[in-house]
Amino acid sequence: MADRSESGPDTDRRPINEQRRRRIEKIAELQALGIAPYPDRFPRTHTLAEAAALPEDARGLALAGRLILRRRFGKLTFGHIQDHDKAFQIALERDKVATGSLAGKEAYAVFQQLVDLGDFIGCEGDLMRTKTGELTLAVQRFTLLAKSLRPLPEKWHGLRDLELCYRQRYLDLIMNAETRARFALRRRVIAAFREGLDREGFVEVTTPTLVPTASGALATPFVTRHEALDMPAYLRIAPETYLKRLIVAGYDKVYEFAQSFRNEGMDPSHLQEFMLLEYYCAFWNYEDNMRFTERLLPAVITAATGSPVVKFQGREIDFTPPWPRIAFRDALARYAGAAPEDFPTLAALRAEVKKRVPEAAGIEHMGRGNLLDQLYKKCVRPQLAGPLFLVGHPIELSPLARRSDADASLTDRFQVLAGGREIVNAYSELVAPLEQRERFEEQMALRRAGDAEAMAAEDDYLLCMEYGMPPTSGWGLGLERFLCLLADRENLRDVVFFPFMRPQSEAGGAAEAAPGDTGAAPAPQGV
Repeated sequence: MADRSESGPDTDRRPINEQRRRRIEKIAELQALGIAPYPDRFPRTHTLAEAAALPEDARGLALAGRLILRRRFGKLTFGHIQDHDKAFQIALERDKVATGSLAGKEAYAVFQQLVDLGDFIGCEGDLMRTKTGELTLAVQRFTLLAKSLRPLPEKWHGLRDLELCYRQRYLDLIMNAETRARFALRRRVIAAFREGLDREGFVEVTTPTLVPTASGALATPFVTRHEALDMPAYLRIAPETYLKRLIVAGYDKVYEFAQSFRNEGMDPSHLQEFMLLEYYCAFWNYEDNMRFTERLLPAVITAATGSPVVKFQGREIDFTPPWPRIAFRDALARYAGAAPEDFPTLAALRAEVKKRVPEAAGIEHMGRGNLLDQLYKKCVRPQLAGPLFLVGHPIELSPLARRSDADASLTDRFQVLAGGREIVNAYSELVAPLEQRERFEEQMALRRAGDAEAMAAEDDYLLCMEYGMPPTSGWGLGLERFLCLLADRENLRDVVFFPFMRPQSEAGGAAEAAPGDTGAAPAPQGV
């Protein structure tokens, strides 16, 4: 096979369909040379990150990754292969490289002509350091591991084309180091939470995602059907009542990373599918829980980022404890000029919410708690930089929380606010079964009156409670919201691998990422 490759970087600017056709032709050419375009395995010895930590005289390495860059200088070609953590430089010398049964010029020509950017390759050889000081694998043998049929974008403008970032996240991850770093942060955060909770004696558990009753939070559920049992079913909106069943069963500390679903509007700070981290601890109250939270969150943040200080939207948020506390009533009075007692009647409160939050849907059917919550979310929460504890929530907003001994209209509950967003919701649990039944009945009355977010009664949970539940405090954190805070991102979709998107046929045919694509970005669906 003649070596006809040109020097310099790959500069193929033909249309994608023509490049794809040519790459398919190359499969047959490779097979004719006895080279499998899709072999079944490769005996990799190190990841690229592991290789980067080796001494420069290391020998006998076998590395693998996607070819993302290639430049030829006469008889020498440099390239970069990449995995999910790192890119690593390789060097191939024309007369010292082999592939399959080919060696020297013929093998070198295969690499230049039949291997394309985007292909996965395996490379065997020894480490060296170039004249510029870069650690490099001197390749003695390469193996094609997967032939790509589509070219990678020449330049990736992910932040300018958000829909392509979300819809084709795999391309975003291939081409954008910042995106890979963001999802590496996600891994570190989850690991740090597990370490902190395990060290405290919590046990990780799994509870149902498909449930017979939508309970555990004030939210509209996704409804489906269980055909085998001929009954309606729901995607859980929270794992709460099942985790508390385990408290009744005798587990004193449990937690779960729970994929949860709420069939509500989408905006940058809300997703309909998201991950909740929830834990429950028997014999704690919400004050114990606040003290633990002040230890847990700074430890997780420091483990994941190196510091308890978070930079978010141009300001620094220091999670070093202690954190200030503010009552729900005082927050409304201070930041919205609207204390709850200023609206003694439901009609007066509803009129105020209509005036201040005209975009809110279903105001006519909301109870007092949800109306106050609308005022809080619109007028108060965006102003709370935090971190701080919001306490003293109205009883109507917390159907599963313990009533305060000091004020029967309030609950023993707290939220952690930071960056104008709710990070944690927690409280002393309501463990009295008769009072819980009354609260459920009040919620069901609101639901019958048209409040779609009112909580459904859960008879099996009430039955469980009647066997006795010890004093307990529970805690929930929206993982994506927390990650956005640490990664300094405003949109939750930025920290989800594959956010839900309208199908391309319904979205009008999303653009395909193309080499050199620098077009203006369409608006992301639903944002």
